[in-house]
Amino acid sequence: MKFGKVDHPELIDFTMPPDHPDTPVVLKKNKTGSDTKVFVGCAKWNRQELKNFYPRGTKDELAYYSTQFNSIELNATFYRIFPAEQYEKWRDKTPEGFKFFPKMTNEVSHLRRMNDKALEAADRYLEVTSLLGEKLGTIFLQMHNNFGPKNWDRVVRFVEYWPKEFPLAMEFRHTDWFNDEKVAQELYHLLEENNIANILVDTAGRRDLMHMRLTKNEAFIRYVGANHRSDYPRLDDWIERLSTWKSMGLENIHFFVHQNLELESPLLSAYFIEQLNTKMGFDLQIPKTTLPPQKDLFD
Repeated sequence: MKFGKVDHPELIDFTMPPDHPDTPVVLKKNKTGSDTKVFVGCAKWNRQELKNFYPRGTKDELAYYSTQFNSIELNATFYRIFPAEQYEKWRDKTPEGFKFFPKMTNEVSHLRRMNDKALEAADRYLEVTSLLGEKLGTIFLQMHNNFGPKNWDRVVRFVEYWPKEFPLAMEFRHTDWFNDEKVAQELYHLLEENNIANILVDTAGRRDLMHMRLTKNEAFIRYVGANHRSDYPRLDDWIERLSTWKSMGLENIHFFVHQNLELESPLLSAYFIEQLNTKMGFDLQIPKTTLPPQKDLFD
């Protein structure tokens, strides 16, 4: 992922902001007492992007990937709506408990920009995406960088139209959604009232997207490493924050690791999962990698 990429990550202040005041309120209000469910994954399983992750001779990359991770942030569905049989193949070749977190087609977010025709596109998208069945996790919708609050009415219409049986998370990138406190509060309230997760994006060049505001009992985090020694301390900070949120009642952690150079994503993911297990008592499988941990290369 190139979003938020900077030439000199060593100049960025990666200090994690404090929680938005309403985040503890949301977690307390929505706490059910259930055990926390954790899904960690990469954004793709493409062999070229993730070389050194797959053993030599691997023929089916998704089949192998799904033995190492319990989820995938499925970015391929942003670029096209695949034939129905493709979703069935993905579903059937992955093990029980595996989850897909597919990205909404760009026809909704970028081409139609949530206009009337975007609703039709969402229907077509859901018709086939629903074939993932019990392996369908939260669908996420990422708006264009220039989609600002002047489009508020379109957001309201889309959110109210969305069928509530499909979990949804939304990512807003235009700075005006968060710079204006009144606008931000209206957006957070809309998402909260409609049980939609507010995505947190941790990337070097857009620290304003670390607004630390949850709108339901789900932390949907898109983490973008900078292929820099700072990547690991940033993950450590997330371990601490998620542990705090868990103590407040957080029951759903969805954490997806990107890199400016994606080949190192499995390394960061393996480190993150290991720390999650140690700090928070989970028993997630730690993915096998064929390279030493990236942080060791910096020592």
